[in-house]
Amino acid sequence: MRRADRLFQIVQLLRGGRLTTARDLAEELEVSERTIYRDIADLIGSGVPIEGEAGVGYVMRAGYDMPPLMFTREEIMAVIAGTHLIERMGGAAMAASAREALIKVRSVLPEALEAQAKRVEIHAGPTLRPSERDRHFIDQIESAIDARLRLAITYADEAGAKSTRTIRPLALWLWRNGWSVVGWCELREDHRMFRVDRIEGFTTGDRFRDERDKSLNVLYAKLEAQGLDPRGDGVFSGKA
Repeated sequence: MRRADRLFQIVQLLRGGRLTTARDLAEELEVSERTIYRDIADLIGSGVPIEGEAGVGYVMRAGYDMPPLMFTREEIMAVIAGTHLIERMGGAAMAASAREALIKVRSVLPEALEAQAKRVEIHAGPTLRPSERDRHFIDQIESAIDARLRLAITYADEAGAKSTRTIRPLALWLWRNGWSVVGWCELREDHRMFRVDRIEGFTTGDRFRDERDKSLNVLYAKLEAQGLDPRGDGVFSGKA
């Protein structure tokens, strides 16, 4: 769970007006009590009316509500452009979610901004617009990344030579020539990138544990040592 989501959940859990201990919050959110104490202190520091103390419990004064999410005109245009981008270039589930999000955003826009929103267009060239097969591959690969499941892939390289690899998928990156899955290749015992449009098929395997020497941060360090910045050169990085 992201820290921002955890802070939101803490506020939600304290809304009932009942004294809640840090242990109860830690068990509910599956984090340590120390993390809860730190989060509570940060919430209090940002003005959330939480009362209590460590070892006793916490309660939030009645009447507090989360402030509404407000966007500037420029932020709204950026959100709409981003949803258009994913709608045209993402996986099937990504595209459907982008369309639903766009409907929700546009339904609450003032009339003037709604007119501007209709003029925002994103056009994807043939190399960036995935096929229906690749859209479904992207969704399935993303699910495997979230679940930390190995993938056994059949892959054809640029020359058409085929190989079978078992990889630990770590991220989906959208480059200028299309989507790639980034992972740890168990055959090569190193990080590798595989273009989704060259994957002929795959099956999911067992779960793998995150290991520091096989993580994305290690790959970033390797690339940066070569003068490359994938987080800047890539159009979209799907997982951290």
